Amino acid sequence: MTEIQRPGALYQQVAAAIREAILSGEYEPGAPLPSEAQLMERYKVSRPTVRNAVSALRAEGLIDVHHGKGSFVRSDSRPVVSLPGYVGRTSGGRFVLHGVAAWEQAEEPSTYRTHTTETTAHLLELQVEEALFGCDRLLIDPTTGTRAMHRTLIPFATAEAVPDLAEAPHGEPATVYEILTKAGHKLWWSETVRASMPLPDERTALRLPDAAPVLHLSRVTCGTDDQPLILEELRVGADRAELTYRITADKQPARRARD
Repeated sequence: MTEIQRPGALYQQVAAAIREAILSGEYEPGAPLPSEAQLMERYKVSRPTVRNAVSALRAEGLIDVHHGKGSFVRSDSRPVVSLPGYVGRTSGGRFVLHGVAAWEQAEEPSTYRTHTTETTAHLLELQVEEALFGCDRLLIDPTTGTRAMHRTLIPFATAEAVPDLAEAPHGEPATVYEILTKAGHKLWWSETVRASMPLPDERTALRLPDAAPVLHLSRVTCGTDDQPLILEELRVGADRAELTYRITADKQPARRARD
């Protein structure tokens, strides 16, 4: 039996004791914690105190809570979904977005009109408040249950130059790439990735644990004259996914002969 005798709120004392047990290896990564009843007996505290302690450790990122199964020490194993960051084409010329996860739409896409913010204006090389078509998708990997939020932003200028885009702003990325290619663009892509703590709506939509940050991937599709054409944003829980990239060496321009 372990009596709690240190100063501080009672649930914080229990959390500190469990934390020490985790860090000392008593509870290994991936292992379940004792049940609420067992923790109550071990530390001689009430059920609400145990629940508050577990919530505090969950917020720290030390444990995961699986409803109906209990609390588990967070594992340092690989994320369940790998997202390769490259685009391929089939022998027939169709674009293929590579990835392990076979994403399905969790709900119907939402299309709307919006405008550039400071962040999206910088990526699209536009002024702030310029008009955009937007399309939001909530995606799910049926194998792992991993959720992702995908957004496509198309500047009005791009849609005006490629009328088919204005008629189908809800098209999936591979379809949009094909439309741009048929319009004469030779496409290339750039991506940036950052992590941040989720906003409340992101946490709810992605069903994230309290301490999990969000991976925010921004992909800009560029075309003729290296002009940014569209912007895609993908948000997914950092505890569920990893990003991988294939890197190739660009050819260096030939050196001009000296006079």
